[in-house]
Amino acid sequence: MNEQILKTLEFDKIVNELKSRAATYAGKELATGLKPASAIEKVNEMQAETDEACQIFRLNMDVPLGGIADIRASVKRSVIGGVLTAEECLDVSNTLYAVRRLKTFFEQLEEPLPLLQELGEQLVTIRSLETSINSCIDDNGHIMDSASVKLRGIRSSIRSNESKVRDKLDNYTKSKSKMLSDAIITIRNERYVLPVKQEYRGAVGGIVHDQSTSGATLFMEPQAVVDLNNELQEARAKEKHEMDRILRELSGNIADNEAALAENVRILAHIDFIAARGKWSRDKRAVMPVMNDSGRIKMTQVRHPLIPPEEVVPNDVELGQDYTSIVITGPNTGGKTVTLKTIGLCTLMAQSGLQVPADEGCEMAVFEDIFADIGDEQSIEQNLSTFSSHMTNIVSILDQVNSKSLVLFDELGAGTDPQEGAALAMSILDDVMSRGARVVATTHYPELKAYGFNRDNAVNASVEFDVESLRPTYRLLIGVPGRSNAFEISARLGLDQSIIEQGKSHIGTDSKSVENMIASLEQSKRQAEASYEKAQEVLTESEKLHEELKKAWNQFEDKRETLYKKAEEKADKALQKAREEAEAIVDEIRNMKTDAQLKDHEWIEARKMLEEAQPDLSSKKSQTNKKQTGPQRELHPGDEVKLMSANQQGTIIEKINVNEYLVQVGIMKVKVKSNDLKFLQQQSTVTEKPLTTVKGSSHHVRTELDLRGERYEDALEQLEKYIDDALLAGYSSVSIIHGKGTGALRKGVNTVAKKHPRVASARPGKEGEGGSGVTVLELT
Repeated sequence: MNEQILKTLEFDKIVNELKSRAATYAGKELATGLKPASAIEKVNEMQAETDEACQIFRLNMDVPLGGIADIRASVKRSVIGGVLTAEECLDVSNTLYAVRRLKTFFEQLEEPLPLLQELGEQLVTIRSLETSINSCIDDNGHIMDSASVKLRGIRSSIRSNESKVRDKLDNYTKSKSKMLSDAIITIRNERYVLPVKQEYRGAVGGIVHDQSTSGATLFMEPQAVVDLNNELQEARAKEKHEMDRILRELSGNIADNEAALAENVRILAHIDFIAARGKWSRDKRAVMPVMNDSGRIKMTQVRHPLIPPEEVVPNDVELGQDYTSIVITGPNTGGKTVTLKTIGLCTLMAQSGLQVPADEGCEMAVFEDIFADIGDEQSIEQNLSTFSSHMTNIVSILDQVNSKSLVLFDELGAGTDPQEGAALAMSILDDVMSRGARVVATTHYPELKAYGFNRDNAVNASVEFDVESLRPTYRLLIGVPGRSNAFEISARLGLDQSIIEQGKSHIGTDSKSVENMIASLEQSKRQAEASYEKAQEVLTESEKLHEELKKAWNQFEDKRETLYKKAEEKADKALQKAREEAEAIVDEIRNMKTDAQLKDHEWIEARKMLEEAQPDLSSKKSQTNKKQTGPQRELHPGDEVKLMSANQQGTIIEKINVNEYLVQVGIMKVKVKSNDLKFLQQQSTVTEKPLTTVKGSSHHVRTELDLRGERYEDALEQLEKYIDDALLAGYSSVSIIHGKGTGALRKGVNTVAKKHPRVASARPGKEGEGGSGVTVLELT
């Protein structure tokens, strides 16, 4: 694909829109280098990647790409022995944290996204390097005291010396305030000094480091603090040396992991680039096209992606199935060129892995080359006229075109004698079509209106014009050639009717018939489209209703089966518990059987009743059995009955009340509800025993802990217990609300987090999470 066609069809503007949606510098670089692919396998892969990103956005989620820095230059410098700054080391740590977060995001996705998840699997987490950097450098890029034992000692010495110097100078400000311009301590040349009045220079004594602009004030270091300041400077030099050593060690660790870091950056850029394509598709309400390599294009309600949504007019475009050439005729109203560019630009986008702003069912072809001759500028450099410039470009196109090409001609044959230009245009179209290329051409020559009727693989088209408003509607009418509308426009503008009628008399009968035919075709097409749109709305609504009913039915089936299974599980547990209790009672009574003088066969019978008392809980049992419970006649003492719930036979002893009987079952007498009895003269039926529901309780742990207003010690004690509770609850991250205040509670939270073995990291909340008043803990 040559660069000129990309510029002509404004593909560079699409690239700029894509860059603005990339989150990382490396992702923006990939967007900048975006070019259409000519291999259908590559195009299909890119389209699949974009669609996976769109699926994430359709689920109201976003790909977590925050915190990723461009660490490539820093890593390369560390490899050649360079010492990175604390900020550069922190960038590496933040990028590694982003790798872990992104990897977890893809692992926890419920919907399978094979291409993106495969990229996520390729990311390499380096916890040791991330931890070593975080243990030395804080979130603001400062090396912490805890980075080394030596650094902690040095900084303790620095603070001690600073305190001594300030104490000495404070005595000066109190005892010799009249000699000072201000009773303050300041710093010059990294040494603590006092602002002494010029006339008291000798009285104070010491070293002058600076003076005010007027010369009235000298910034002096009293002799009494010179040695202390010297010690302070030495300690600071040691501090810098130790900090350099720590950074050198971290830089070496980064260099050791150069390969993994470089691969991570490459994969992160690729994921960012895919996400940017998905965002662009979401913003443009684009759909994934079905790609083919047979030159077939079908776009329903396609919109030019660079025209504002409130202004763009959707159109239907089809090419390559019943015809390979579209000739758009009609006056120069502006709509034809937009249609031409829409077809070309959407083809470039589809071959670049971008979705197409059209309705579902879009189909696009993969072309080896796209050629376009659009615009009417003269070539000043070559001293060529408009026609010559066009012809030079067309000759170049004809030298390269083949069956795998898409060719776009704007105002073909313009700039010369109309009859010769029209004849030349038809000849060029015939030549390109004979090579099997797909062609879309615009022209205002009336001679080409019959071209589509006289060629098997060509079709006429036009851009609709509203005579009432004297403006084009920009709607493409396939199969209808354009007409000039000159007389209608003149009448609307107020031209005398007699002049118009005289003008019509100069037009031949054939021309009038053609214009009338075109007008009739336009009207018929509008009516057909209106009917089609109405039918399509009814069909869409019916399909939507069908899908909703199908989904509801499936949900009902799934829920019913789930409830059956849960009920069975709860009933099994309840029955098991009851059986165990019954066994314990039987064992206890058995131990007492000597006193009761009961026989073994009676115990066996009782135990069998317990074993057979479990109902069949299968969800497939017929519900009609439930309707057949209860006696079918009045029961009397001595009647043989069956206990439906226990599946045992017994004898009626007496009727207790209307709904209850006393029944002899083996050695036991039991009270039984009448609806649980069946007279034994009919076939017995097993009924289902009502299920016992066992309800449990669970302790709920919130995903955030508010420590505001708590005493420092109480707050930290609550925090440690809360982290344990959150780990037991299975949370991967929690938010600790401590407020901003003096920052003491925030430091305490971070101290607890660093000491806790199951806290992976602690970071301040983002803008939407509470900012610096919240600390987010990542748990492992």
